[in-house]
Amino acid sequence: MSSDPWGRVDETGTVYVRTADGERVVGSWQAGSAEEALAYFKRKYEGLVVEIGLLERRVQTTDLSAKDATAAIDHLREQVSAAHAVGDLDALAARLDRLVEAVAARQEERKAAKAKHQVQVREAKEAVVAEAEDLARSEQWRAAGERLRELVETWKGLPRLDRRSDDELWHRFSHARSAFSKRRKAHFASLDAQREEARRRKEKLVEEAESLSGSREWGPTAARYRELMADWKAAGRAQRDQEEDLWARFRGAQDVFFQARSEVFAERDHEQRENLTRKEELVAEAEKLLPVTDLKSARGAFRSINERWEAIGHVPRDARAKIEARMHAVERALGDAEETEWRRTNPEARARAEGLTGQLQDAVDKLHRQIEQARAQGNNAKADKLARELEGRQALLDQALKGLREFGG
Repeated sequence: MSSDPWGRVDETGTVYVRTADGERVVGSWQAGSAEEALAYFKRKYEGLVVEIGLLERRVQTTDLSAKDATAAIDHLREQVSAAHAVGDLDALAARLDRLVEAVAARQEERKAAKAKHQVQVREAKEAVVAEAEDLARSEQWRAAGERLRELVETWKGLPRLDRRSDDELWHRFSHARSAFSKRRKAHFASLDAQREEARRRKEKLVEEAESLSGSREWGPTAARYRELMADWKAAGRAQRDQEEDLWARFRGAQDVFFQARSEVFAERDHEQRENLTRKEELVAEAEKLLPVTDLKSARGAFRSINERWEAIGHVPRDARAKIEARMHAVERALGDAEETEWRRTNPEARARAEGLTGQLQDAVDKLHRQIEQARAQGNNAKADKLARELEGRQALLDQALKGLREFGG
Protein backbone atom coordinates (compact mmCIF):
# COMPACT_ATOMS: atom_id res chain seq x y z
CA MET A 1 0.00 0.00 0.00
CA SER A 2 1.18 3.56 -0.86
CA SER A 3 -0.12 6.91 0.47
CA ASP A 4 0.12 10.69 -0.20
CA PRO A 5 -1.10 13.73 1.78
CA TRP A 6 -4.09 13.93 -0.65
CA GLY A 7 -4.66 10.24 -1.39
CA ARG A 8 -3.64 6.57 -1.12
CA VAL A 9 -3.66 3.21 -2.88
CA ASP A 10 -4.68 0.11 -0.87
CA GLU A 11 -3.47 -3.45 -1.31
CA THR A 12 -6.25 -4.18 -3.79
CA GLY A 13 -5.16 -1.32 -6.08
CA THR A 14 -8.08 0.94 -5.14
CA VAL A 15 -7.15 4.63 -5.27
CA TYR A 16 -8.61 7.09 -2.73
CA VAL A 17 -8.55 10.89 -2.51
CA ARG A 18 -8.71 12.70 0.83
CA THR A 19 -11.20 15.67 1.14
CA ALA A 20 -12.71 17.57 4.04
CA ASP A 21 -15.64 15.18 3.85
CA GLY A 22 -13.35 12.19 4.09
CA GLU A 23 -11.96 9.72 1.60
CA ARG A 24 -13.62 8.64 -1.61
CA VAL A 25 -12.65 6.23 -4.29
CA VAL A 26 -11.38 7.80 -7.48
CA GLY A 27 -10.30 4.65 -9.31
CA SER A 28 -8.32 1.42 -9.26
CA TRP A 29 -4.85 0.57 -10.48
CA GLN A 30 -3.75 -2.91 -11.52
CA ALA A 31 -1.14 -2.30 -14.16
CA GLY A 32 1.73 -1.09 -12.03
CA SER A 33 2.97 0.09 -8.71
CA ALA A 34 1.04 2.22 -6.24
CA GLU A 35 3.40 5.17 -6.86
CA GLU A 36 2.60 5.00 -10.53
CA ALA A 37 -1.08 4.97 -9.66
CA LEU A 38 -0.80 8.09 -7.48
CA ALA A 39 1.29 9.84 -10.13
CA TYR A 40 -1.36 9.07 -12.73
CA PHE A 41 -4.23 10.48 -10.67
CA LYS A 42 -2.13 13.50 -9.63
CA ARG A 43 -1.74 14.34 -13.32
CA LYS A 44 -5.51 14.36 -13.62
CA TYR A 45 -5.60 16.82 -10.71
CA GLU A 46 -3.00 19.03 -12.35
CA GLY A 47 -5.18 19.08 -15.46
CA LEU A 48 -8.03 20.51 -13.35
CA VAL A 49 -5.62 23.08 -11.89
CA VAL A 50 -4.69 24.19 -15.39
CA GLU A 51 -8.34 24.50 -16.49
CA ILE A 52 -9.26 26.55 -13.40
CA GLY A 53 -6.21 28.77 -13.90
CA LEU A 54 -7.21 29.40 -17.53
CA LEU A 55 -10.75 30.33 -16.48
CA GLU A 56 -9.42 32.69 -13.80
CA ARG A 57 -7.30 34.52 -16.42
CA ARG A 58 -10.25 34.69 -18.82
CA VAL A 59 -12.42 36.24 -16.13
CA GLN A 60 -9.72 38.75 -15.20
CA THR A 61 -8.42 39.71 -18.64
CA THR A 62 -11.21 39.23 -21.21
CA ASP A 63 -14.74 40.42 -21.74
CA LEU A 64 -16.16 37.00 -20.89
CA SER A 65 -19.80 37.50 -19.94
CA ALA A 66 -21.04 36.68 -16.45
CA LYS A 67 -23.38 34.07 -17.91
CA ASP A 68 -20.60 32.25 -19.76
CA ALA A 69 -18.24 32.55 -16.80
CA THR A 70 -20.87 31.09 -14.46
CA ALA A 71 -21.54 28.21 -16.82
CA ALA A 72 -17.82 27.48 -17.03
CA ILE A 73 -17.48 27.60 -13.23
CA ASP A 74 -20.43 25.24 -12.79
CA HIS A 75 -18.97 22.86 -15.30
CA LEU A 76 -15.59 22.86 -13.53
CA ARG A 77 -17.26 22.52 -10.18
CA GLU A 78 -18.97 19.35 -11.41
CA GLN A 79 -15.63 18.11 -12.70
CA VAL A 80 -13.96 18.80 -9.36
CA SER A 81 -16.77 17.18 -7.41
CA ALA A 82 -16.62 14.00 -9.48
CA ALA A 83 -12.96 14.19 -10.31
CA HIS A 84 -10.99 10.92 -10.56
CA ALA A 85 -7.89 12.72 -9.35
CA VAL A 86 -5.65 12.97 -6.35
CA GLY A 87 -4.90 16.44 -5.00
CA ASP A 88 -6.32 19.25 -2.92
CA LEU A 89 -9.78 19.18 -4.41
CA ASP A 90 -11.11 21.36 -1.60
CA ALA A 91 -8.62 24.05 -2.59
CA LEU A 92 -9.90 23.85 -6.16
CA ALA A 93 -13.47 24.19 -4.93
CA ALA A 94 -12.43 27.21 -2.86
CA ARG A 95 -10.80 28.78 -5.94
CA LEU A 96 -14.01 28.26 -7.84
CA ASP A 97 -15.94 29.90 -5.00
CA ARG A 98 -13.60 32.91 -5.17
CA LEU A 99 -13.98 32.94 -8.91
CA VAL A 100 -17.75 33.15 -8.46
CA GLU A 101 -17.20 36.22 -6.28
CA ALA A 102 -14.81 37.70 -8.83
CA VAL A 103 -17.37 37.19 -11.60
CA ALA A 104 -20.05 38.85 -9.47
CA ALA A 105 -17.71 41.77 -8.68
CA ARG A 106 -16.75 42.03 -12.34
CA GLN A 107 -20.42 42.02 -13.27
CA GLU A 108 -21.10 44.88 -10.85
CA GLU A 109 -18.16 46.81 -12.25
CA ARG A 110 -19.49 46.32 -15.75
CA LYS A 111 -22.93 47.41 -14.68
CA ALA A 112 -21.45 50.55 -13.09
CA ALA A 113 -19.31 51.21 -16.16
CA LYS A 114 -22.30 50.66 -18.42
CA ALA A 115 -24.42 52.98 -16.29
CA LYS A 116 -21.67 55.61 -16.38
CA HIS A 117 -21.30 55.17 -20.11
CA GLN A 118 -25.05 55.53 -20.56
CA VAL A 119 -24.94 58.78 -18.57
CA GLN A 120 -22.12 60.03 -20.81
CA VAL A 121 -24.02 59.00 -23.93
CA ARG A 122 -27.16 60.73 -22.64
CA GLU A 123 -25.19 63.89 -21.88
CA ALA A 124 -23.61 63.78 -25.33
CA LYS A 125 -26.99 63.33 -27.03
CA GLU A 126 -28.61 66.01 -24.90
CA ALA A 127 -25.77 68.35 -25.89
CA VAL A 128 -26.42 67.53 -29.55
CA VAL A 129 -30.14 68.19 -29.10
CA ALA A 130 -29.58 71.44 -27.17
CA GLU A 131 -27.23 72.76 -29.85
CA ALA A 132 -29.69 71.75 -32.58
CA GLU A 133 -32.50 73.59 -30.78
CA ASP A 134 -30.32 76.70 -30.55
CA LEU A 135 -29.45 76.41 -34.25
CA ALA A 136 -33.14 76.07 -35.09
CA ARG A 137 -33.52 79.77 -34.17
CA SER A 138 -30.45 80.88 -36.13
CA GLU A 139 -30.53 82.98 -39.28
CA GLN A 140 -27.00 82.00 -40.29
CA TRP A 141 -28.53 79.70 -42.85
CA ARG A 142 -25.41 78.24 -44.44
CA ALA A 143 -23.34 77.81 -41.26
CA ALA A 144 -26.27 76.52 -39.20
CA GLY A 145 -27.31 74.07 -41.91
CA GLU A 146 -23.78 72.67 -42.19
CA ARG A 147 -23.53 72.36 -38.41
CA LEU A 148 -26.86 70.50 -38.22
CA ARG A 149 -25.58 68.01 -40.80
CA GLU A 150 -22.47 67.52 -38.67
CA LEU A 151 -24.66 66.93 -35.62
CA VAL A 152 -26.56 64.20 -37.50
CA GLU A 153 -23.28 62.39 -38.09
CA THR A 154 -22.34 62.90 -34.45
CA TRP A 155 -25.68 61.40 -33.39
CA LYS A 156 -25.16 58.38 -35.65
CA GLY A 157 -21.79 57.76 -34.02
CA LEU A 158 -23.24 57.66 -30.50
CA PRO A 159 -24.54 54.38 -28.94
CA ARG A 160 -28.22 53.97 -28.30
CA LEU A 161 -29.82 54.61 -24.93
CA ASP A 162 -32.87 52.80 -23.70
CA ARG A 163 -35.60 52.95 -26.30
CA ARG A 164 -37.80 55.52 -24.55
CA SER A 165 -34.98 57.94 -23.78
CA ASP A 166 -33.44 57.58 -27.22
CA ASP A 167 -36.79 58.14 -28.95
CA GLU A 168 -37.54 61.25 -26.86
CA LEU A 169 -34.16 62.83 -27.62
CA TRP A 170 -34.38 61.90 -31.31
CA HIS A 171 -37.85 63.46 -31.50
CA ARG A 172 -36.48 66.75 -30.11
CA PHE A 173 -33.50 66.60 -32.45
CA SER A 174 -35.65 65.86 -35.47
CA HIS A 175 -38.12 68.60 -34.52
CA ALA A 176 -35.29 71.17 -34.24
CA ARG A 177 -33.97 70.21 -37.68
CA SER A 178 -37.46 70.39 -39.18
CA ALA A 179 -38.10 73.79 -37.59
CA PHE A 180 -34.84 75.14 -39.00
CA SER A 181 -35.58 73.72 -42.44
CA LYS A 182 -39.05 75.31 -42.45
CA ARG A 183 -37.69 78.70 -41.37
CA ARG A 184 -34.90 78.53 -43.95
CA LYS A 185 -37.35 77.53 -46.69
CA ALA A 186 -39.68 80.39 -45.71
CA HIS A 187 -36.76 82.82 -45.62
CA PHE A 188 -35.53 81.93 -49.07
CA ALA A 189 -39.06 81.89 -50.44
CA SER A 190 -39.48 85.43 -49.09
CA LEU A 191 -36.07 86.36 -50.48
CA ASP A 192 -37.04 84.99 -53.88
CA ALA A 193 -40.23 87.05 -53.78
CA GLN A 194 -38.25 90.16 -52.85
CA ARG A 195 -35.77 89.51 -55.65
CA GLU A 196 -38.58 89.04 -58.13
CA GLU A 197 -40.11 92.34 -57.02
CA ALA A 198 -36.68 93.98 -57.31
CA ARG A 199 -36.34 92.54 -60.84
CA ARG A 200 -39.70 94.02 -61.88
CA ARG A 201 -38.85 97.42 -60.43
CA LYS A 202 -35.40 97.47 -62.01
CA GLU A 203 -36.81 96.35 -65.35
CA LYS A 204 -38.95 99.51 -65.35
CA LEU A 205 -35.96 101.64 -64.32
CA VAL A 206 -33.91 100.16 -67.16
CA GLU A 207 -36.67 100.85 -69.67
CA GLU A 208 -36.84 104.50 -68.60
CA ALA A 209 -33.04 104.80 -68.58
CA GLU A 210 -32.89 103.42 -72.12
CA SER A 211 -35.64 105.80 -73.26
CA LEU A 212 -33.64 108.76 -71.90
CA SER A 213 -30.30 107.76 -73.43
CA GLY A 214 -30.93 109.83 -76.58
CA SER A 215 -32.12 112.95 -74.73
CA ARG A 216 -30.33 116.26 -75.32
CA GLU A 217 -31.92 118.03 -72.36
CA TRP A 218 -28.70 117.73 -70.43
CA GLY A 219 -29.68 119.22 -67.07
CA PRO A 220 -33.13 117.68 -66.51
CA THR A 221 -32.06 114.33 -67.92
CA ALA A 222 -28.90 114.15 -65.77
CA ALA A 223 -31.05 114.98 -62.74
CA ARG A 224 -33.49 112.23 -63.67
CA TYR A 225 -30.65 109.74 -64.04
CA ARG A 226 -29.56 110.62 -60.49
CA GLU A 227 -33.09 109.93 -59.28
CA LEU A 228 -33.14 106.64 -61.20
CA MET A 229 -29.85 105.64 -59.55
CA ALA A 230 -31.31 106.37 -56.11
CA ASP A 231 -34.38 104.28 -57.02
CA TRP A 232 -32.09 101.50 -58.26
CA LYS A 233 -30.26 101.34 -54.91
CA ALA A 234 -33.55 101.36 -53.01
CA ALA A 235 -35.08 98.58 -55.14
CA GLY A 236 -33.00 95.77 -53.61
CA ARG A 237 -31.18 93.01 -55.48
CA ALA A 238 -32.58 90.60 -58.05
CA GLN A 239 -31.15 87.14 -58.75
CA ARG A 240 -27.45 87.43 -59.54
CA ASP A 241 -27.63 86.69 -63.27
CA GLN A 242 -30.67 88.95 -63.69
CA GLU A 243 -29.04 91.66 -61.59
CA GLU A 244 -25.91 91.64 -63.74
CA ASP A 245 -27.89 91.76 -66.97
CA LEU A 246 -30.16 94.58 -65.78
CA TRP A 247 -27.22 96.58 -64.43
CA ALA A 248 -25.37 96.22 -67.75
CA ARG A 249 -28.39 97.62 -69.60
CA PHE A 250 -28.96 100.38 -67.02
CA ARG A 251 -25.33 101.44 -66.99
CA GLY A 252 -25.09 101.19 -70.76
CA ALA A 253 -28.03 103.58 -71.22
CA GLN A 254 -26.44 106.10 -68.85
CA ASP A 255 -23.10 105.80 -70.63
CA VAL A 256 -24.71 106.64 -73.98
CA PHE A 257 -26.30 109.78 -72.55
CA PHE A 258 -23.32 110.98 -70.53
CA GLN A 259 -20.88 110.29 -73.35
CA ALA A 260 -22.96 112.46 -75.68
CA ARG A 261 -23.21 115.14 -72.99
CA SER A 262 -19.46 115.02 -72.40
CA GLU A 263 -18.80 115.55 -76.10
CA VAL A 264 -21.17 118.51 -76.21
CA PHE A 265 -19.80 119.98 -73.00
CA ALA A 266 -16.24 119.56 -74.24
CA GLU A 267 -17.12 121.56 -77.33
CA ARG A 268 -18.97 124.11 -75.19
CA ASP A 269 -16.03 124.37 -72.78
CA HIS A 270 -13.70 125.07 -75.68
CA GLU A 271 -16.05 127.76 -76.96
CA GLN A 272 -16.43 129.31 -73.51
CA ARG A 273 -12.65 129.40 -73.02
CA GLU A 274 -12.38 131.27 -76.30
CA ASN A 275 -15.15 133.63 -75.12
CA LEU A 276 -13.19 134.24 -71.90
CA THR A 277 -10.09 135.20 -73.89
CA ARG A 278 -12.12 137.68 -75.97
CA LYS A 279 -13.80 139.16 -72.88
CA GLU A 280 -10.47 139.52 -71.11
CA GLU A 281 -9.27 141.56 -74.09
CA LEU A 282 -12.40 143.72 -73.93
CA VAL A 283 -12.22 144.35 -70.18
CA ALA A 284 -8.57 145.30 -70.53
CA GLU A 285 -9.63 147.77 -73.23
CA ALA A 286 -12.36 149.14 -70.93
CA GLU A 287 -9.99 149.51 -67.97
CA LYS A 288 -7.78 151.76 -70.11
CA LEU A 289 -10.63 154.35 -70.05
CA LEU A 290 -9.85 155.00 -66.36
CA PRO A 291 -9.36 157.43 -64.85
CA VAL A 292 -12.02 159.32 -66.82
CA THR A 293 -10.70 162.57 -68.32
CA ASP A 294 -13.20 162.98 -71.16
CA LEU A 295 -16.56 161.70 -69.96
CA LYS A 296 -18.35 161.86 -73.30
CA SER A 297 -15.58 160.08 -75.19
CA ALA A 298 -15.20 157.49 -72.42
CA ARG A 299 -18.94 156.80 -72.36
CA GLY A 300 -19.04 156.26 -76.14
CA ALA A 301 -16.03 153.97 -76.07
CA PHE A 302 -17.52 151.96 -73.20
CA ARG A 303 -20.84 151.60 -75.04
CA SER A 304 -19.01 150.12 -78.03
CA ILE A 305 -17.03 147.76 -75.78
CA ASN A 306 -20.20 146.67 -73.96
CA GLU A 307 -22.02 145.88 -77.20
CA ARG A 308 -19.17 143.61 -78.29
CA TRP A 309 -19.12 142.10 -74.76
CA GLU A 310 -22.81 141.16 -74.88
CA ALA A 311 -22.40 139.59 -78.30
CA ILE A 312 -19.69 137.18 -77.16
CA GLY A 313 -21.75 134.83 -74.98
CA HIS A 314 -20.96 132.67 -71.94
CA VAL A 315 -17.58 132.08 -70.33
CA PRO A 316 -16.60 129.20 -67.99
CA ARG A 317 -18.59 129.38 -64.76
CA ASP A 318 -15.55 129.49 -62.47
CA ALA A 319 -14.20 132.59 -64.30
CA ARG A 320 -17.52 134.38 -64.77
CA ALA A 321 -17.68 136.30 -61.48
CA LYS A 322 -14.14 137.65 -61.73
CA ILE A 323 -14.34 138.88 -65.32
CA GLU A 324 -17.79 140.44 -64.81
CA ALA A 325 -16.61 142.16 -61.62
CA ARG A 326 -13.82 143.88 -63.57
CA MET A 327 -16.29 145.09 -66.22
CA HIS A 328 -18.76 146.31 -63.58
CA ALA A 329 -15.95 148.20 -61.85
CA VAL A 330 -15.32 150.22 -65.03
CA GLU A 331 -19.06 150.81 -65.43
CA ARG A 332 -19.36 152.06 -61.82
CA ALA A 333 -16.39 154.38 -62.33
CA LEU A 334 -18.07 155.90 -65.39
CA GLY A 335 -21.30 156.26 -63.42
CA ASP A 336 -19.48 158.03 -60.60
CA ALA A 337 -17.87 160.38 -63.12
CA GLU A 338 -21.28 161.18 -64.61
CA GLU A 339 -22.73 161.82 -61.15
CA THR A 340 -19.87 164.15 -60.32
CA GLU A 341 -20.25 166.03 -63.60
CA TRP A 342 -23.99 166.35 -63.12
CA ARG A 343 -23.58 167.75 -59.65
CA ARG A 344 -20.92 170.15 -60.90
CA THR A 345 -23.09 171.50 -63.68
CA ASN A 346 -26.47 171.59 -61.87
CA PRO A 347 -27.40 175.26 -61.04
CA GLU A 348 -29.97 174.31 -58.42
CA ALA A 349 -27.54 172.06 -56.62
CA ARG A 350 -24.86 174.74 -56.77
CA ALA A 351 -27.23 177.33 -55.33
CA ARG A 352 -28.18 174.99 -52.52
CA ALA A 353 -24.53 174.31 -51.82
CA GLU A 354 -23.68 178.00 -51.78
CA GLY A 355 -26.61 178.77 -49.47
CA LEU A 356 -25.64 176.02 -47.05
CA THR A 357 -22.02 177.13 -47.09
CA GLY A 358 -23.01 180.74 -46.34
CA GLN A 359 -25.21 179.67 -43.43
CA LEU A 360 -22.48 177.56 -41.95
CA GLN A 361 -19.90 180.30 -42.40
CA ASP A 362 -22.15 182.79 -40.57
CA ALA A 363 -22.63 180.33 -37.73
CA VAL A 364 -18.90 179.76 -37.43
CA ASP A 365 -18.17 183.49 -37.41
CA LYS A 366 -20.84 184.02 -34.75
CA LEU A 367 -19.37 181.31 -32.54
CA HIS A 368 -15.90 182.88 -32.84
CA ARG A 369 -17.30 186.19 -31.59
CA GLN A 370 -19.19 184.55 -28.72
CA ILE A 371 -16.08 182.69 -27.61
CA GLU A 372 -13.97 185.88 -27.60
CA GLN A 373 -16.65 187.67 -25.60
CA ALA A 374 -16.88 184.85 -23.04
CA ARG A 375 -13.09 184.78 -22.63
CA ALA A 376 -13.07 188.57 -22.14
CA GLN A 377 -15.70 188.23 -19.42
CA GLY A 378 -13.65 185.46 -17.78
CA ASN A 379 -16.35 182.86 -18.39
CA ASN A 380 -14.03 180.04 -19.50
CA ALA A 381 -16.62 177.30 -18.99
CA LYS A 382 -18.97 178.94 -21.47
CA ALA A 383 -16.07 179.59 -23.81
CA ASP A 384 -15.05 175.91 -23.72
CA LYS A 385 -18.61 174.78 -24.39
CA LEU A 386 -18.86 177.15 -27.37
CA ALA A 387 -15.47 175.96 -28.63
CA ARG A 388 -16.71 172.36 -28.73
CA GLU A 389 -19.77 173.49 -30.67
CA LEU A 390 -17.47 175.42 -32.99
CA GLU A 391 -15.53 172.24 -33.82
CA GLY A 392 -18.68 170.54 -35.07
CA ARG A 393 -19.84 173.53 -37.14
CA GLN A 394 -16.37 173.96 -38.60
CA ALA A 395 -16.34 170.33 -39.74
CA LEU A 396 -19.69 170.80 -41.48
CA LEU A 397 -18.40 173.96 -43.09
CA ASP A 398 -15.28 172.20 -44.39
CA GLN A 399 -17.42 169.49 -45.90
CA ALA A 400 -19.74 172.04 -47.52
CA LEU A 401 -16.78 173.96 -48.96
CA LYS A 402 -15.42 170.74 -50.43
CA GLY A 403 -18.76 170.08 -52.11
CA LEU A 404 -18.90 173.59 -53.42
CA ARG A 405 -15.44 173.24 -54.95
CA GLU A 406 -16.76 170.28 -56.96
CA PHE A 407 -19.05 172.75 -58.73
CA GLY A 408 -15.97 174.77 -59.70
CA GLY A 409 -16.56 177.40 -56.95
